[in-house]
Amino acid sequence: MKRPTVSPIPGLNSVRIMRQVPTTKHGSKTKRRFNNYFKGFEEVPAVREIFGQETDEVLAGLRVEFLRSRSDYIWVSDEDGHLIANANYLRDGETRAIYLDLIHELVHVKQFRDGREILLRIGKRFEYVDRPTELEAYKHTIKEARRLGMTDEEIVDYLRVTWLDEEEVRRLARNLGVKVSR
Repeated sequence: MKRPTVSPIPGLNSVRIMRQVPTTKHGSKTKRRFNNYFKGFEEVPAVREIFGQETDEVLAGLRVEFLRSRSDYIWVSDEDGHLIANANYLRDGETRAIYLDLIHELVHVKQFRDGREILLRIGKRFEYVDRPTELEAYKHTIKEARRLGMTDEEIVDYLRVTWLDEEEVRRLARNLGVKVSR
């Protein structure tokens, strides 16, 4: 199914996500303005909760790099805190999941700006599903998912990502207060 160039988010009329984006090679100096591709995020209460009074300034200055990648979705550069997004995921992914991933990654942008370590060093101090920075980001994301009317079952489905096995998904859900039914 061909996705539209711009996708609205059900329940968030002012938010628009550009689905077709210009790509670069990783490490390129070309980074785009977040607000040009992800519109209306400055009006989202969840984003205002993350950045407070600095929301407009942070989003205006935030840059994003679009790559074509076989893996990963959206993540934050541990070098300078800009977003890196898989153009294939933006093109083909489910709109609500992309929106929630952006909320999650914006928490990581805030963590980076605060000087916190966001790099995923699985097995070093904490497993991914127990890592404080991940739990903080997921808590914001789950709160927003609930505000959008998602059920616990839909949230658990959202938590199912390629790098987690089913037991890790269950543990993450439990850590976040999401009921797992199956």
